[in-house]
Amino acid sequence: MPAEPQRRSVLVDDDHDGLRLDAFLAAVLTGCSRSQIQRFIRDGRVTADAGALRPSTPVKTGQQFTIDLPAPLEATAAPEDIPLDIVFEDADIVVIDKAAGMVVHPAAGHPSGTMVNALLHHVDDLSGVGGELRPGIVHRLDRGTSGLMVVAKNDAAHHALARQFHDREVEKEYIALVWGVVQAGRRIDAPIGRDPKDRQKMSTRARRARSAVTRVTRAEHLKGVSLLRLAIATGRTHQIRVHLNAIGHPIVGDQTYGGVHRHVPGDVRAVQRLERPFLHATRLAFTHPTDGRQLEFESPLPDDLQAVLDDIREKQATGEND
Repeated sequence: MPAEPQRRSVLVDDDHDGLRLDAFLAAVLTGCSRSQIQRFIRDGRVTADAGALRPSTPVKTGQQFTIDLPAPLEATAAPEDIPLDIVFEDADIVVIDKAAGMVVHPAAGHPSGTMVNALLHHVDDLSGVGGELRPGIVHRLDRGTSGLMVVAKNDAAHHALARQFHDREVEKEYIALVWGVVQAGRRIDAPIGRDPKDRQKMSTRARRARSAVTRVTRAEHLKGVSLLRLAIATGRTHQIRVHLNAIGHPIVGDQTYGGVHRHVPGDVRAVQRLERPFLHATRLAFTHPTDGRQLEFESPLPDDLQAVLDDIREKQATGEND
C-alpha cells in the first residue's frame, strides 16, 4: 500500500529555547533537511497557536508545533541513464571519479539523479549491503566534492572493503585551496560531531564526537591562499571542511564552513567563480577485496578547479591586481 502522510507534534524543551524554528525542527525531526523544513513552513505544513510562522521565527520553551509531513518516498532506487566516469571495474568493485554536484545516494531532498541511480544503470548487480538506497556504498563524498570513490559489486567485496575503511587501512588524499597560510606537516586532531546549534552542520565543539585526524602532507603558498594536499585515515562527515575551518583556514568556496568572502583581492578574484568548495579527492589506495592486489588510483583536478588555480597563479606571477 502507498505510504500515508504523517502528522507530528513536537514540544520545545529548554535545550532548544531561542533557536530559529527551522533549526529547532531540523534538530528534532530525523530524516528532514533544513531546506525541506523551510519549505514545509512556507507551505503552511507547520502550525502553532501563535500567528504566521517563518523559518526564522524564534521558538520558546513549552511551545508546541504540529507538522504535516508529506508521504515518504518508497525506499528504492531506480536505474537512471546518468553519465558516470568509471575509472576501474572488475567482477568485485567499481571505482568512480565522482563529478561535483552529484549526490552519492538517494536521501531526503534527493530521491533521484544520484550516483547510486547511475550505478544501477551501468552496473548489473550491486551489493545489497547498505539497503536499497545505498547498494554497494562503503564510503561517500559530499555533494560539492569531486573525486575518487570505490563501490562494492557483491556482498563479500562490500564486507572486505568496509573492514579496510573501519581499520583505517585505506589511503585517501585530497587537494584543497584554503584561505591563509598553512604549513606542510600540520596535523589536526579534533573529534567531530553534530553542531549543537545547527544539526545540518558538523563541529569540533559537539557534545558527542568521534575521533578524526587530518594531515597536511604538502603545501603551496600563494598570496592569500594555500594549495594543500591532505591525508585522512578517518572519514567523518565534512571532516576536512570542519577541521580546516576550526584552525581558521576554511576551504575557499565553502559556504557552509566560512570559505566565501565578499571582498577578495584582485589576484585571487577567480575564486568568486567557484560554485562549490575547492576540494577534490585526488588519490585512493586500498587492497583488492578478493585477490589482495594493492590498488592505487589518482584523479587530477577537474577543469573548474584547475581554471581557478591557473588564473590565480598567472595573476600573481605577473603582478596583476585588477
